[in-house]
Amino acid sequence: MITLHYLNRSRAQRILWLLEELGVPYELKRYERDPQTLLAPPALKRVHPLGKSPVIEDDGVVVAESGAIIEYLTGKYDQKGLVPPAGTPERLRYTFWLHYAEGSLMPPLLLKLVFERMASGPSPWIMRPILRAISRRVQQGFIDPQLKLHLDYVEQELGQHRWFAGEQFTAADIQMGFPLTTAKSFRAVDERYPHTLDFLKRIHERPAYQRALEKSGGDET
Repeated sequence: MITLHYLNRSRAQRILWLLEELGVPYELKRYERDPQTLLAPPALKRVHPLGKSPVIEDDGVVVAESGAIIEYLTGKYDQKGLVPPAGTPERLRYTFWLHYAEGSLMPPLLLKLVFERMASGPSPWIMRPILRAISRRVQQGFIDPQLKLHLDYVEQELGQHRWFAGEQFTAADIQMGFPLTTAKSFRAVDERYPHTLDFLKRIHERPAYQRALEKSGGDET
């Protein structure tokens, strides 16, 4: 049986959702972040040397990294067409978005998180105005324009296709759900992006997503 090592408030939510879409049996092993550092507990390093989540175990095989896990699980268990047929334009689009989510869209989101925490986190009082000024300047001068570039691109693509690979829902939509939900939580996705908002509404209404949300205790992709 598949074991999903699930860390709260992490990309593991998308793998939980995928397992629900696949309809395969699995076990959920939960881990909690340190409330002060927000880091994963040391116990995850006993599963994989990086100590990150998501990680799955399946018949003695340990797989880390969201994209690799999605490829592994769909390659072994998909009977619902979550991956388009090889050699089709949809498959090429699927592959692109599967890797784009972490390779291109997540980096500016991660930078935004880091610099927002730098501005609002604990620091000596004499340093706070300097840190806030640096954070504001980096976000306005680099991070926010980069994020807008990517979100404009995503909006344009979703205006042409119902789902990321084409007209059918695929695992690429599961992969893209996390960064877009994160961008919305940063208020970077708003009424300027109606197609993106519609995409988020549609994925959040899927029964498998709702089951994953319930099992995760409310973590959103």
